[in-house]
Amino acid sequence: MDTIGTQPAEYGRRNLSFVGLAIAIVAYLAVIKGVGTLTTDQADLVDDVFATTGNVVWGLVVPLGAAFVFVYGLITYLGWWPAVFHDPKPVQRWVWAIPVIFLVAIALGINYGGLADRGLGFTLLLLLATQFVGWGEEGMFRCVTVTTMRRHEWTEGRVALWSSVVFGAVHLTNALTSGAQAIPQAIAVSFAGYFFYLIRRVSRSNVANSIIHGLFDFTILSGTAIIAKGDDPYPGAALAFLVYLVVAILLLVRRRHIELDQAAPSV
Repeated sequence: MDTIGTQPAEYGRRNLSFVGLAIAIVAYLAVIKGVGTLTTDQADLVDDVFATTGNVVWGLVVPLGAAFVFVYGLITYLGWWPAVFHDPKPVQRWVWAIPVIFLVAIALGINYGGLADRGLGFTLLLLLATQFVGWGEEGMFRCVTVTTMRRHEWTEGRVALWSSVVFGAVHLTNALTSGAQAIPQAIAVSFAGYFFYLIRRVSRSNVANSIIHGLFDFTILSGTAIIAKGDDPYPGAALAFLVYLVVAILLLVRRRHIELDQAAPSV
């Protein structure tokens, strides 16, 4: 990290090298995993099911909240808050279809009955935890990572590709607990990273993608992580995964009409 004086004001006062970015990402993961390990006993999960408010607080809110503080502490140090609230590279207006599709799937896919059984306090805590995920991951990968790549004068096509690949790659750390199934998950997450990247650009800030990311994870957890082992799965959870397919097809068809000049991004 070093101080520079020639960059646009929106990028802040400090620079972040790619080595510094890698260290920041590793530190971010270490905070989540480290705090999560320290709170394992208090979380007291059975079969990885979140059944009580205590499960949610210690298993999700505390480690994810710590990671959230780390990310926005880093953004504060770098002076990159303007990059949170403004993206200088707009795309065509039809790209608003992506957040709309996500929001429809979220509204239809939430396990309202299961959450009602757990109670309002449980539901609000799960919502808080998933917003920590959304704001933390989007802050780290769609704000810090994207801004770092742009500062190094990468083409926007390379920024889109490699920020999404990095986002997917860090989820390979899940292999430590879930084994080989973490590989297809990491691939799917890479696609999700690109979708959230486009939401950032069309909304012109890192806010909408952070909120939607958190709500999307809330939908998935409400249909999976609160259901006891052996119980029937919640069918609405499938909508969350169907979103990937629908958005991917849309982008494949409209891939040459994303940038304002209607040119395909260069890689």
